[in-house]
Amino acid sequence: MTDAHVLDNAAYTSLTGPHAALAERRGRVVRYPTTVSPFAALPEDAGPADWADLAALAGPGAVVPLTNGEHLRLPESWEVVMRIPSVQLLGDAVTGSPDDSLVRLGAADVPEMLDLIARTQPGPFRPRTVEMGTYLGVRHGGALIAMAGERLHPPGWTEISAVCTDPARRGLGLAGRLVRALVAGIRDRGETPFLHASAENVTAIRLYESLGFQLRRNPTFLAVRVPAARTEAEAQAQGQAHTRGQARVQTPAATEVKVDAELRVPTG
Repeated sequence: MTDAHVLDNAAYTSLTGPHAALAERRGRVVRYPTTVSPFAALPEDAGPADWADLAALAGPGAVVPLTNGEHLRLPESWEVVMRIPSVQLLGDAVTGSPDDSLVRLGAADVPEMLDLIARTQPGPFRPRTVEMGTYLGVRHGGALIAMAGERLHPPGWTEISAVCTDPARRGLGLAGRLVRALVAGIRDRGETPFLHASAENVTAIRLYESLGFQLRRNPTFLAVRVPAARTEAEAQAQGQAHTRGQARVQTPAATEVKVDAELRVPTG
């Protein structure tokens, strides 16, 4: 699997690859429009200039989720507000199965999709998330009761995400049907499926493993807070410190701070 490295920084390789048309850029930093996804991405060798560009993109005080948190060293003024230990699973061995009973979801379905997301909380989902890839759903009596879709898209790979079922309809195998149907479509494009889940989401991980997904690694998702706006005097003082080579970096603190619930689980 010679191109597996593209999954180590999946948001970055998505936004600089197949999802480049969606990317907002500043220097080497990229992010999705906030109406599409909250994720931003820095290169693996991010330095002070890259962090400054991320701050400019996101704005003072913004909370930004990053998919390659275990490799990053934050500047002193940045705050880690959440760490999410996760699993990254590969679908090389998963058998896809097209399912004509599933419905393709689009912009007209977004209000129902957002309602289902709010009731099940599988992870970040925004009004334009459907633009990231194919989304499939199950309807019963006209109501949307389950869904799943495609999110990050590194070259040669597609992430399955937003797998969720109405609590009253769980136990019917709907999630498995949706995932297998997405796998079939991904393979038809000559790509390989993968996914992320919170390490605490044991139920979801068991489902994915039963379908044939296998653990690749245990990434850590970070949510970081952009420093608040500085006064002109503070900016000048920091600039002088950098000139003298006195700028410092620190490893993010381990303390988690409660933030928006949608950032709690990468997928599930």
